[in-house]
Amino acid sequence: MRSLFCAAALLLSAAAAQAQEWPSRPITITMGFPPGSGTDVVLRTLQPLLDKALGQRIVIDYKAGAGGNVASDVVANARPDGYSFLMGTAGTHGINAALYKKLSFDVESDFTPISTLVDVSNVLAINPKAIDASDVKDFIARVKAAPGKYNYASTGNGAGTHLAFAEFNARAGLDMVHVPYKGSPDAVQSVLNGDTCCIFAQVQIAMPQASAGKMKLLGVSTRKRVPALPDVPTIDEAGLPGFESYTWFGIFGPKGLDPAIALKMNLAIKAALADPEAQKKLADLGNTPRYETLDEFKATVKRDRAKWSEVVKSVGATIE
Repeated sequence: MRSLFCAAALLLSAAAAQAQEWPSRPITITMGFPPGSGTDVVLRTLQPLLDKALGQRIVIDYKAGAGGNVASDVVANARPDGYSFLMGTAGTHGINAALYKKLSFDVESDFTPISTLVDVSNVLAINPKAIDASDVKDFIARVKAAPGKYNYASTGNGAGTHLAFAEFNARAGLDMVHVPYKGSPDAVQSVLNGDTCCIFAQVQIAMPQASAGKMKLLGVSTRKRVPALPDVPTIDEAGLPGFESYTWFGIFGPKGLDPAIALKMNLAIKAALADPEAQKKLADLGNTPRYETLDEFKATVKRDRAKWSEVVKSVGATIE
């Protein structure tokens, strides 16, 4: 018994020393979406601040595919040594659990939630050459007048952009064809090309295209207007009462992560999000910075998993 107690004490001592020394080498954050996507832009905005707060370099490893599931699987099976994290979203940890019939991981028990980074609003963006709508009401009227004629793009089957449009169509009584793409860049390009007429795009992705005159922004998906787009009404006020759809981005570690390391990472995120310049950059991109404690983020994941499960069921979406 004495030997067992001594062994346990040594293990605890080694774990404590590891947490105190962490991080001693670069940290990898696996990204389940392609370069240039909204998640990528947010993480790259915060990357130098996290480097500074942690005293080590953050390396972004892109593993796009299956709505973020490829990256999630990588981190779910990673060693919980503090050097492997995931850039997750309400999609990877809320929607996918209900959308996919089989996952190789559990979105709650196989991860250690660290903190949210931002809340993200989508905006209904159209190609005026594909559908020349003046506002949300006009858009609805034109689509209703031509059932099945118009295609809309999304960043993937069951992605937040898909579910936002599916709910929009259901509420407005529209018949549109869904065309899924692998990430924001391809989906947005399809609208610019006229292959699809419209998309619920993240604000930060749509704004440059609107400024260049290539897209027209009809309404944001949140209940309140977005400061970066003060002249763009909400969908709710522009013609579809009660409509709301938004998501969040956040950081996760694998299960079994040392609580002391999880807390250090959480506090590094808190410091990064407190930076005034970073706050302005994120807000200018249409994001709302949001820090949460470890327990708060854990509760957010649990709550959103239940919420998105209901949305997925209501639109009948499913992926094998």
